[in-house]
Amino acid sequence: MSSLRKPFTVSEGPCSLRPGCSRPTAALDPNRIRGLVPAAADRLAGSGGSVPGLDPRRRVLTAAAAGRGKVTHPGKAILAGGLAGGIEICITFPTEYVKTQLQLDERANPPRYRGIGDCVKLTVQDHGVRGLYRGLSSLLYGSIPKSAVRFGMFELLSNQARDGSGKLDNTRSLLCGLGAGVAEAVMVVCPMETVKVKFIHDQCSSNPRYRGFYHGVREIIRDQGLRGTYQGLTATVLKQGSNQAIRFYVMTSFRNWYKGDDPHREMNPFVTAALEPPRAASVLKHPLDVIKTRMQGLEAHRYKSTLDCAYQILRNEGPQAFYKGTVPRLGRVCLDVAIVFVIYEEVVKLLNKVWITD
Repeated sequence: MSSLRKPFTVSEGPCSLRPGCSRPTAALDPNRIRGLVPAAADRLAGSGGSVPGLDPRRRVLTAAAAGRGKVTHPGKAILAGGLAGGIEICITFPTEYVKTQLQLDERANPPRYRGIGDCVKLTVQDHGVRGLYRGLSSLLYGSIPKSAVRFGMFELLSNQARDGSGKLDNTRSLLCGLGAGVAEAVMVVCPMETVKVKFIHDQCSSNPRYRGFYHGVREIIRDQGLRGTYQGLTATVLKQGSNQAIRFYVMTSFRNWYKGDDPHREMNPFVTAALEPPRAASVLKHPLDVIKTRMQGLEAHRYKSTLDCAYQILRNEGPQAFYKGTVPRLGRVCLDVAIVFVIYEEVVKLLNKVWITD
């Protein structure tokens, strides 16, 4: 009993610990424990420092540890997100290449490509296997900061949106994901996607104009100004905002369900991959991706606006044109989310061991 009370009793001698002792016990000084958790320190001071059934210091430390365990420092999120994005795009880029080529294949009659396999076959015949990675540099340079902005912004917003226990509910995760998607669209994705689409489209020309990433960017800016890298911004914001809102909402919902009442339960990488959000939403949003790609291609000048682009596609090619490249895109986004979230979670775990934050 004395071992429980002694650290929280300021006295002049051991007499104060024995029942019936007449020597006065000084009031608990809140400053002794205020450095742990301020709110808990005030509650303990108000109760005289005694919490029946539990050592108050242990309760304070447990609360502090629980709060830290539920929050990811934005700096860690930026590093982990950037690394995850770079690895993911190197793995999945050929599917992105094929999807973009099929979406740009609009004017030939009959079309240049008869399907996914034919696109891959002709590309390899004309340019070798390396042809499937044409435009990778633009996407790689963009994917690292894109994922860094995405996860960094999400953690920054979610840390402010958590409740008193440190839990992020599903509705707030949806709004935080929306904010992260809009931020990455404006800061990274739109210029990155514009350059990537132009590079891939340029390869179809008889005399490709762009000799490399920096040369291509320089030519685009020289011809069209900085605005030339922000073609299709509206469609990109709508696409990325809805994408990340759904992804983070679903992942947060599954994570909350999986952890239940134990916020410290570790997420197994295989479980994280299995909880990857269902991709039915990708099919519904695919028309936005087709419009975005057309707005960013070498013939973007044909379209007055996002709505005009959608109208021309519908009038000239029919509604089925809005679903060109659906299969390779589905393959990519499924791998994208699974790979990125798994790598992100594992890198954060590693950073937590070497980078201690409050």
